[in-house]
Amino acid sequence: MKTEYINSVKKQFEYYKSVGEKTFDQLEEKDLFWQFNEDSNSIAIIVNHLWGNMKSRWTDFLTSDGEKEWRKRDLEFESVIKTKNELLEKWNDGWKCLFDALDSVKQDNFATEIYIRNQEHSIMEAINRQFAHYPYHIGQIVYIGKMIKGDDWKSLTIPKGKSNDFNKDKFSKGKHKGHFSDDLKK
Repeated sequence: MKTEYINSVKKQFEYYKSVGEKTFDQLEEKDLFWQFNEDSNSIAIIVNHLWGNMKSRWTDFLTSDGEKEWRKRDLEFESVIKTKNELLEKWNDGWKCLFDALDSVKQDNFATEIYIRNQEHSIMEAINRQFAHYPYHIGQIVYIGKMIKGDDWKSLTIPKGKSNDFNKDKFSKGKHKGHFSDDLKK
């Protein structure tokens, strides 16, 4: 079950990573820095925060507190990313750190206690904590993308008004093994 859990979580994180990337693909570089108002985060600011969080939480995941002394969380919410290339570098660096950490979790170390800000977590609790956090921010990225693109937005999941068609197709194939994120990749 432990291995199955880790594999399932990896698939889910991969799915949400792809949702963010499909949003970036629909936007022009300037759109990544657009803010609704001065108190709102741009996509670039959100990516910078995700990167900072991922680097802190997943670096030395099994051996050190997830809130690293070197983390500058307040700076994560400043406009420090200046180009799309820099945004993508941080995005990929953060996700690599996460996936490398998940790859380090094995049957024999699954009972390791993890600390975040000195608060004890099981590995599952620590992962679930971040699994709730990252899709929250990726949803913000998608919402900003939809606001910017308006009618030109291309749906990343089941298009509005197409649920019946989607379900008809799924049920026509009979029961099968799979993962719900596979269904939503359409």
